[in-house]
Amino acid sequence: MTRPNDPFGGVYPAMTTPFDSDDSIDFDQLRADARRLEDAGVDGLVPVGSTGESATLTHDEHVAVVEAVAETADVPVVAGAGSNSTREAVELARRSAEAGADALLLISPYYNKPEPEGMEDHYRAVADAVDLPQILYNVPSRTGRNVEVETAVSLADHENIAGYKAASGDLARIGEVVERTREEDFAVLSGDDFLTLPMLALGATGAISVAANVEPERTSAMVESAVSGDFERARELHERLAPLFRALFAETNPIPVKEAMEIRGYGPANLRSPLTRLSPEHRAELAGILGELSDGTSEGRQ
Repeated sequence: MTRPNDPFGGVYPAMTTPFDSDDSIDFDQLRADARRLEDAGVDGLVPVGSTGESATLTHDEHVAVVEAVAETADVPVVAGAGSNSTREAVELARRSAEAGADALLLISPYYNKPEPEGMEDHYRAVADAVDLPQILYNVPSRTGRNVEVETAVSLADHENIAGYKAASGDLARIGEVVERTREEDFAVLSGDDFLTLPMLALGATGAISVAANVEPERTSAMVESAVSGDFERARELHERLAPLFRALFAETNPIPVKEAMEIRGYGPANLRSPLTRLSPEHRAELAGILGELSDGTSEGRQ
């Protein structure tokens, strides 16, 4: 199932950024999270992406988080490092590389909504400036613009552009990117937990996963089963995790996943304004789902 040239595969949790009650970053909890996820067998870690509340971090805080995770973990660290300003994206990518990142996750420019030519120029500028593997991140619900199929396919020929995180919900577009980059050193990764299994069926090789923050073993087992061709087991694991996938996006990410981590005992669910705590009704539902998962037998990697 895995394509021979894919530089990425498996499960990479999209890490949260823990905060103390005074709004400062809780680096002790951050390091504990990195160790816990690595011990659970994930293939890499993705700090300071959307789930890591990068939008409310200063650049210095952003780099400090990357450095802390890179110093703690022995698995690859894929640092979020995008911006809607090309110059700012280049600067943040360089600083993240200096902080120890092994690769970069670059959100497409948001708010200013460039045309495809501008989108491609933006990504090529970062890839030319920083000699690390880089993953394009298409999440139009947050950015207001798709990374078009033609743009992704064109960028796949750059030696530093190694993958595409797809969170558009458009399986037809995603499938076309998979098909047209099959001969490149280019991975297609799910950025939407609920669509990870169908994306793997189309030829994706892994996931940058929110759910893996609380269910790393089962998420990894689902992906590994699908990539190895055992879709019966993968489907069983998907169905087991499906209620969690839905609950984690009942409100804006990362509100629910931080609440889930608190329920599991992984630190308080503190968020930076303007994000707010999960509503009581959604918290009760989430707690019930997590309880059912905790009561089940282990379904991790075999």
